[in-house]
Amino acid sequence: MTRPLRTLLPIAAAFASVALTGSAAIAAPVGDPAPIGPNTPFIALVNGKTADAVIAVVCPFPPTPGELGAPLSGQYVEVEPEVVTPTGTFGFTGSAANSIDAVFTPASALSEAIVIKDWFVQVPIPTTLRLPCSGSGVVSFDPMPTSNTAHSYTVTVTYGNVATG
Repeated sequence: MTRPLRTLLPIAAAFASVALTGSAAIAAPVGDPAPIGPNTPFIALVNGKTADAVIAVVCPFPPTPGELGAPLSGQYVEVEPEVVTPTGTFGFTGSAANSIDAVFTPASALSEAIVIKDWFVQVPIPTTLRLPCSGSGVVSFDPMPTSNTAHSYTVTVTYGNVATG
């Protein structure tokens, strides 16, 4: 091996090492789960959408007005911290929140809130909820415990009947 090549080889190896390390850092996942905390603006998603989401509901056929059914499995709610922009709409956890409740409207009195404790986690919509077989509504994402600085975020939804029978 020539002297210039012996000098360049360690430099090239060091450069390759730095370049590969930098690439690995760039490829690392963005938005790992992290606990929800106070004073954070956020957005919310239902099945990956911040508005006009569809929730599939299993209902008997033929449908009856006002009838409730169970959401199809594999659907989810999620919250993500958000950078505040002057034109953006967002929720705010307020001074006390360490979780966010997802509340479906309209729903039966038996339906409970889905408690979300971490950012970037797709929390399943339980198939035990009772939701309308058709129509529209909202899912309200409410910081808990609440405070006078907390602000909810809502996602508009359409309930879609997946008829059985």
